[in-house]
Amino acid sequence: MKTENFKAMAPSLAATAAAFYLLPLLMQNTGAAMVIMLAAIPLVCFLAAAVLGYKKGVIWLYAPLVCLLFVPCVFLFYNSSAWVYAPAYGLLALAGNLAGSGAARQNKSKKG
Repeated sequence: MKTENFKAMAPSLAATAAAFYLLPLLMQNTGAAMVIMLAAIPLVCFLAAAVLGYKKGVIWLYAPLVCLLFVPCVFLFYNSSAWVYAPAYGLLALAGNLAGSGAARQNKSKKG
């Protein structure tokens, strides 16, 4: 894997890590936890991946890194039932990366 890809992924991974590790601190009750786990974190995960895809194209390593980035959160903030979110967030990251890349290609073809 090229070093440029790691540099390109850094801002998106940082945004995703911030969502994974900072948003759970706002969980005060079950309702807030559900909003964060099912809306806020997935939104950040998808958008960060889409921006990466738009700027740099598809980077296949990104989605597995998002999965790995979430694993420590299971131990820090949640219980074992949260394991299902790791692949879910990875799939969201892959979808966002593909969507961003596709949008960039479509935008490029319209321009020229």
